[in-house]
Amino acid sequence: MPETLSATVSPLRSMEVLSQHEVNRLRDTSKSGLHDLLRRCSLAVLSTGIMSDDGLKLMETYRDFDIEVIQQDRGIRLKLTNAPAQAFVDGKMIRGIREHLSSVLRDIVYVYNEIQGHRRFDLTTGEGTTNAVFHILRKAGTLKPERDPSIAVCWGGHSISRKEYDYSKNVGYQLGLRELDICTGCGPGAMKGPMKGANLAHAKQRMADGRYIGISEPGIIAAEAPNPLVNELVVMPDIEKRLEAFVRLGHGIVVFPGGVGTAEEILYLLGILLHPDNHDMALPVIFTGPESAAEYFQRIDEFLVDTLGEAVRDKYRIIINDPIAVARAMREDINHVMQYRLDHQDAFHYNWRLTIDRDFQETFVPTHEAMAGLALHRNQPAHELAANLRRAFSGIVSGNVKEEGIRAIEAHGPFLLHAEPDLMRQLDEMLSSFVAQGRMKLPGQEYVPCYRLM
Repeated sequence: MPETLSATVSPLRSMEVLSQHEVNRLRDTSKSGLHDLLRRCSLAVLSTGIMSDDGLKLMETYRDFDIEVIQQDRGIRLKLTNAPAQAFVDGKMIRGIREHLSSVLRDIVYVYNEIQGHRRFDLTTGEGTTNAVFHILRKAGTLKPERDPSIAVCWGGHSISRKEYDYSKNVGYQLGLRELDICTGCGPGAMKGPMKGANLAHAKQRMADGRYIGISEPGIIAAEAPNPLVNELVVMPDIEKRLEAFVRLGHGIVVFPGGVGTAEEILYLLGILLHPDNHDMALPVIFTGPESAAEYFQRIDEFLVDTLGEAVRDKYRIIINDPIAVARAMREDINHVMQYRLDHQDAFHYNWRLTIDRDFQETFVPTHEAMAGLALHRNQPAHELAANLRRAFSGIVSGNVKEEGIRAIEAHGPFLLHAEPDLMRQLDEMLSSFVAQGRMKLPGQEYVPCYRLM
C-alpha cells in the first residue's frame, strides 16, 4: 500500500461559508448525495504526480481515503483520512494542491446547488446550457472582462513521447513570449508542456499574472490529475460542458498529437465550425507537432476530409516542427479575433456568438446500447456526423480511463461500434495507428482495446 497521511485543512481562496443543507449533501453517501463525487475529485487532485491514467485503479489503490466537511463557526474545514502522502510536505499540504482542492469543493457545491435543477437554467435548451457554462466559469473567477483576448487553448494527449512533450513546451514558451495565456485539460503530457514553457516565458517577460487555466470534469480528472502549474482550476459537470467551456473561453486553439481524447476534441471543434451559422467565425485552429508527428497529422487530415468533406480543411492549418511560426500565427490570429469581437460587439471574455448545436451539448452517456446505436454514416450533414463520431471517441475514452467506463467494459465486454464499410475502414486505420504509436495508455502500459468495430 502507498504511504498515506491524515490531516484537517481549511479551503483557500474565496470559499464562502456553506449552509447546513450543503454540508449534509456533501456528507451524504447515498446516490442523491455528493460525498462520492467529492471524494473521487478530491483524491484526483491529491494524487497529482502519480503516473497512472486509470481512474478505477486510483480509487482501488486509495480505497481507504475519505474526506469529510466539518462545519465550524469560523467557516468550514476538510478532514482528510488516508490521503496520498505526496500531497504534503512535512505534514503540511502543498499550497497549490490545497488551492485545487478548494476549487473542486467550490465547483461541486455551485453546480449541484445553483445550476442543476434550478429553474433559471434549462439544461434541455442550447441557451440554458450556454448560460450555465458561463455562470460556472464566472463563479470560478475565470472570466476576465478587463483583459484583451490572450487565451490559447492547447489540446493534446496525456500519453506522448518525450520529443512531443518537449515540442509542446517549446510552443508554450513561444506563446508565452508573446504574452499569451494557456488553457488546457489540466493533466500531464501535452496539457502540462505548454504551461511549463509559457511559465518560463512569462517570467522572462516579467508577467506576474500569467494564467494557466485547467478545465476538467469528474469523469476524467482521476485519470488526468491537475498538473502543478495550473493556477485556475475549473471542474465542469460533464465532458460536453467542459468542451463548450474551452471554445467559449479560448481565443485560439493549438492541437498537439494525442489519442482518442484529442480526436474527440478535434471533431467537437470542427463539427461546430462547420455549422452554417459559424461560417465566418474568428476562431483560429492550428495542428502542430515535431517532425515525427507529420504522419500523425497527415492521417488526421485524411480522416477529417474523408469523413467530413474537403471544406473542413478551411477550418485549420497544419504547422510542423516550427514553434515560432505557430506562436506568431496564433498571436496574429488572436489580434484578428479581438478586431472581430469589436466589429460584432461581442465580449472578449466569452464567445457568445458561436453557435453550438444541441447534438454537441446533450450529455452522452456511453453505455453499450448507446455506443452500438450511434449513426456512423455519411447520409447526414457533416456537422451531425462529426457529433456522432465525437460521441464514439468519447465512449472509447471512457472505456480507456474513466472508472465507470472501465467497470462497464469489465462487466459487459468491449463496446461495439457499427458503421458503413468505408467509414469503418477509416476508423479502424486511425484507431489502430493510435494503438501502434502508444497513444492509448501511458508509456510502459499494455493497451487492451475497449471497443470492437463491426
